[in-house]
Amino acid sequence: MVLPAKVFEVTDPPSLSTMAERLEGFREEEAYETEEGGKLSLITEVINLGLEEDLLSGVFCRDFVKRRYYRGRSHETPVTEEAPFWFKRLGDRVFLIVLAPSVARGVKKLLTSHVANKLGEVIFGERWRIVEARIPHETLKELHESNPQATKLIWFDDIDIPGIEKLCLSGPSLADTSLYHEYLKHGKIWYVVFEVVKRGIVVGVTRDCVVTLFSKSTIENFVEYIMEDILKLIE
Repeated sequence: MVLPAKVFEVTDPPSLSTMAERLEGFREEEAYETEEGGKLSLITEVINLGLEEDLLSGVFCRDFVKRRYYRGRSHETPVTEEAPFWFKRLGDRVFLIVLAPSVARGVKKLLTSHVANKLGEVIFGERWRIVEARIPHETLKELHESNPQATKLIWFDDIDIPGIEKLCLSGPSLADTSLYHEYLKHGKIWYVVFEVVKRGIVVGVTRDCVVTLFSKSTIENFVEYIMEDILKLIE
């Protein structure tokens, strides 16, 4: 299972009940004319809102038309994509977790960012109130060094070696601490894949808070891990 999610933060957050009131009943329709002259109504809406003491959840739904080719002809097919989301209050901060379960890895960030921007527009009337969250390089470094045996892969970026943009350590190379420290001299940790031993799952975490599940688990357990373990790493 490959299940990506992305974490954002709400700036100057109102109460979760206020946010729920503004999202309740949100629905937009867009007229679309197909190549064959047919008409479709593409809907964007928020459904299944649920409010608890420190958690607001829902599903962001958006219709779009996907183009497929069959025997030399283009066919348009209406598709609905769904992205579950959670607003989680942690102290005086509110984080947004957006799940992209049906999307290929290469476009997951685009989808989740679109959802965050749209939710920001609906709640605040502007998209700039929901921003990207960040995990410091130093925190990912500590995460690896606290249990290096659990790490499966590390990507480094911000490399100061001319002509090299990224470096990677994986497999047996992770046991070579001298190579690891050499890479640290020339770059920062961007992405770590590791086993969360106490939960029995394998996840990947980037500095811009894309969290990807690579092992079997339920959505509930994965999101619980993000809320309990990942949110406290955010700067």
